[in-house]
Amino acid sequence: MKRIYLVEDERPLANLLVSYLTDADYNVTTFNNGLDAKNAILEKPDLWVLDIMLPGMDGYSLIKAIKTATPEIPVIFMSARSAELDRVIGLEMGSDDYLPKPFLPRELVLRANRILKTSNTKQGSIIVPLGPYSFNRQRRIIINGNEEITLTVKEYDLLEFLINNHAKAISRTQIIDGVWGTDYFGSERVVDDTLRRLRKKAPELPLETIYGYGYILTLE
Repeated sequence: MKRIYLVEDERPLANLLVSYLTDADYNVTTFNNGLDAKNAILEKPDLWVLDIMLPGMDGYSLIKAIKTATPEIPVIFMSARSAELDRVIGLEMGSDDYLPKPFLPRELVLRANRILKTSNTKQGSIIVPLGPYSFNRQRRIIINGNEEITLTVKEYDLLEFLINNHAKAISRTQIIDGVWGTDYFGSERVVDDTLRRLRKKAPELPLETIYGYGYILTLE
C-alpha cells in the first residue's frame, strides 16, 4: 500500500482528504505543522501532499528540506493564496503538482493516482546520449562528466516522454496528456515551468522550443 504524508493544519480539510485517500487504498499519515513533517522526511513516504501556510515551518521551507534530502520523492503543493505565484514558486522549488484551494477531494486522488501510477517498462536503452550529457534511465539522473544531476519525478517523466518521442514536434497538449494525464485540470504552463527547471539543471540539452506549439528533442 502506497504511503502518503499529508501536511495540513486545517483539521476538517485534513480529515476530509484522509477519508478520500484512504478510500482510494492509500495509507495516509497527517501532520498539522511543518516542523513535525520535517522530522519525518527520512521515513520516505511515496508522496507528500502539503499546504504552503503552515505553523512552525512554511511549505516553501518544507519542500526545500524534502527535495534536498529525498529529491526522488514527489510533492503536491496546496495553497489558498495567490494561485499563480504559488504555483510558479512551488514548481521552481521542485513540486511535482499544484492544487489551488478550494478543490474537490477527488481531484487530489486523481493527481495522486497519476503521480504514483505503476511505471510501465521504459523504452530503449538504459543510457541515452543527450548532447553533452548522458541520461541514465535506470538511476533517473543526467550525467554531465563527473557530475550527477538529480531529477524530480515530473522532470524525469517529462524528459522520458520527450526521449520516447524524439525528433518529433510535440505540442503542450500532447505533453500534458502523456506526462500529467488526460485527467489533469491545470494550465499548460506547467509544461513550460517544468522544462525551465530542467534547462536550468542542464542548459545544453538538445531541446528546441516551437513557439506557440510545443517542443522538439533531438538525440545526437
